[in-house]
This record gives sequence, structure tokens and C-alpha cells, in this order.
Amino acid sequence: MNDNQTKNPQNESEDLSELIRVRHEKLNALKADGRDPFIITKYDVKAKASEIRENFETLENTETTIAGRMMSKRIMGKASFCNVQDLSGNMQVYVARDSIGEEAYTLFKKYDIGDIIGVKGTVFKTRTGEISVHATEITLLTKSLQILPEKFHGLTNTDTRYRQRYVDLIMNPESKDTFIKRSKIISTIRRFLDAQGFMEVETPMLVSNAGGAAARPFETHFNALDEDFKLRISLELYLKRLIVGGLERVYEIGRVFRNEGLDTRHNPEFTLMELYQAYTDYHGMMDLTENMYRYVAQEVLGTTTIVYNGVEMDLGKPFERITMVDAVKKYADVDFNEIHTLEEARAIAKEKHVEFEERHKKGDILNLFFEQYVEEHLVQPTFVMDHPVEISPLTKRKPENPEYVERFEFFMNGWEMANAYSELNDPIDQRARFAEQDALFAAGDEEANHTDEDFLNALEIGMPPTGGIGYGIDRMCMLLTDSAAIRDVLLFPTMKSLDN
Repeated sequence: MNDNQTKNPQNESEDLSELIRVRHEKLNALKADGRDPFIITKYDVKAKASEIRENFETLENTETTIAGRMMSKRIMGKASFCNVQDLSGNMQVYVARDSIGEEAYTLFKKYDIGDIIGVKGTVFKTRTGEISVHATEITLLTKSLQILPEKFHGLTNTDTRYRQRYVDLIMNPESKDTFIKRSKIISTIRRFLDAQGFMEVETPMLVSNAGGAAARPFETHFNALDEDFKLRISLELYLKRLIVGGLERVYEIGRVFRNEGLDTRHNPEFTLMELYQAYTDYHGMMDLTENMYRYVAQEVLGTTTIVYNGVEMDLGKPFERITMVDAVKKYADVDFNEIHTLEEARAIAKEKHVEFEERHKKGDILNLFFEQYVEEHLVQPTFVMDHPVEISPLTKRKPENPEYVERFEFFMNGWEMANAYSELNDPIDQRARFAEQDALFAAGDEEANHTDEDFLNALEIGMPPTGGIGYGIDRMCMLLTDSAAIRDVLLFPTMKSLDN
């Protein structure tokens, strides 16, 4: 039985404490012998495990060096095997006393699972056909003083996986693969947008007025200025200022913060991407979104057909485009083109058991119908267009029907994946919309926007016709990695303190 197994579950805590004590004793003995591994500052790594496998025919019988965490060890008299894990995967190492020397072999036998070692040796294939490294020299680079979870059961407790992501990444290859894919998704997005002439920018996280979305912000106090600030809930209003300034295509990928609940699709700190393009509208944003999603899936997954929780979604076909009114008519059998007053809207809501509040207007009730009856059906890529003006304070009205705006939400798997507008650039209309938002806030809506005088000043300078969109990067990563919860694609998700 190795040192990361316990003989009796009842005595697990005591056994672990004893194993940790032994590891500390081993470290002290190494230090006393002048072999402190923590004084080593570098190690010359010549190959990764995957590179050795992929290029075995070229590397066979050549000398190389690898480094990584020892994940298993089998001592067999004068010769042993261990498994070394690096970023790219695992490599078997054959360790023979006659190859590394008796003293080094005695030290190696005392190494623990979890120790980080460097291996110098020759690439070969064992009699069973496994590509391996025949060690000629082994260096202990880091002594692990904690005990990794037992190999065959792994780290399965989700709370521990999220709190100790570093252990999760060691023990669960699929978790590591998820975050490697996440990094590739974001770099692929950047390549796509850069090729379209967009410029990546950075805007403030600490703001005096957190606008651009319907959400409650986190608040803090800036001691140096003796002023209250908020953490941004959106990237929108500063990016639009840059459009005013003549930076015609801009985007930002950054963290935003919303003081809301936790669930499988929501974390109070999450990654949002917003982009703005002068001289286009929401139709241009639909085309860009369709092309970008298709490109990212092909680059990262090698296919435009993705599977999430057993459900196939086809990004290769043209995405469906439907108005919100038509979607509600299709799935709720209620035609808001035939509903002309607030009283009529309230009456049909009561009939269909759609709950609303006194402050809700006709457009708000249409949106409540959409959320209750439609969203869950939008599994394949779908653009839902032309929202009511009441829920779209930063969006251009439709010239032929000013009760609605040029806006769409992009849905997949029943989730909202993106939100886009033909941006409102009329400062007079925008001021009136802000005033309505201020009134909603005064009436108790903590998610309402506030008037932003500097932004209005920017619009008065003049913003060209502009299309803009915000993407939930975490949800995109969930779909492309088949991850069940947002915490599975956040390296360090928000967790309740263990002290509370």
C-alpha cells in the first residue's frame, strides 16, 4: 500500500497526519545531507511527454531530459518504474540501480508520490511496447509535503475540486484539458477579431457609475479620494466612448462583477467580451457572431458540430433568426401584435399564469412571456430579434415601429449566449431613456441604470451608427468543453468561505 492510501477510513485524519509528518522528516533529512531540493532554481527540460510520443522514431535511443510530478512508483529490487506527469501528459520512466548509481537509487526509493523530479535519460520502448525514458540521472526538484488523493478514486468532491483547483488539475486530466481549451478559445477569438480589423483595448474596472447592463453592482470605497466606487457590470459605455473618439472597431475581453446569486450558469465574477463596430448595425453583429462561433468551433474542436450533454448543435448551418414577438406567438400562442394596451397585456399574462409586477409595462410582460415559454426551446443557434424598448435602454428604436428596438439575443442550448444592438447614438433619446431608468431605480429596481452625464456628453460630440455586442465567454467555454457548470470553466470560482 503506498503512502496516499489509508488502511482504515475511520482513522483517515490520523493516518494523513502521520504520512505528512514522515514527509517532513524526509525533507529535514535531505537538508541535513546538503540535498535541499528547494535551493534548485532551474532545470533544463528538453522534451515534453507528448513530444517524445509523437516523435518516437526520431528520438529513439537519443538522450533527453523531462520534468514533472511523480504520479506513481513501482519498486522492484534493483530496477523500478515511475510515472512522470507534465503539462502534455504522462511518461513512464525506467529507473535501474546500475544506470543511476546505488546512492541515487537509494534516494529515489524514498521519493514520494507528488514529488517533482527531473529525469535525464534515453528514449526507448519496453518489451510490452510502452514508450519510456531509461533514466541515467534523477534530480529531486520539489518535495511534496502534502498527500495527493488516492489515484484510482481521484479527486471527485466538487467542492474540493473548486477550492483546490491546483489538485484538481493534477488529478483530473479532463479538467486540465478544459482549461487548455478555454485558453485556446480565447486566443482564437482574438485571432478572428484581429483579422477583422478590431483593436483590443482595456477600460476601467472601478467606476463611479456602473452602467451598460441590468444588474446590481458591488460597491467599494476609495480611501485616497474619499469617494464610493463600483465594480463594473459591463464594458459598454467606455467602449462606446472610444467609438466616439474614432477607434472604429474595438473589443475588450475582461472580468465584470454582478452582485447576484450563484448557480450553474452564474458566478458574480465572470468574463465578458464586448465589441463595437462603427458604420454597421445589429444585422452586421449577427453575421459576425455566426462567423466567429463557426470559426472558433472549427479551430478548437475541429468540427462545427458540437455536443453538449448529449445534445448535438450544428454551427455549420445558417443560424435561425426570429423576432421576439414571433417566438412568443410560436411557443406561447400569444400574438403581441394584437395586444395594444397594458391592460390587455396584464390580462393575457394572468390567463397564461405569467407573473408580473405593478411597475412592468407591456414590453416587460412580452419579455416575461419570452423567458417563461420560449427560452428553453432555443437549443440550436438562434438569433431572437427586435425586443421591446422598455427593456432596452441603450438601443436604437426600429424606425418603422418605435415600440421595438434593433436588438437581438443569441441563444444556444436554451441559454442566452450574447446580446447585441444597433447602438443608440441620439443623445436626446438616450437622456430620456436614462431618466426612465432613474425612475425605475427610485421605484425599487436595484438593477436599473443611472444617468451617465459624461457618456451623454460623448454622444453629443457625436457617435456614428454603430453595432455592438456582448458575449458570455464562460458560457461559450461551457458549450465547447461540454462542462456542466460555470464553475467547471472558471479556474477559481467564487466560493463561500469555510470560516463562515
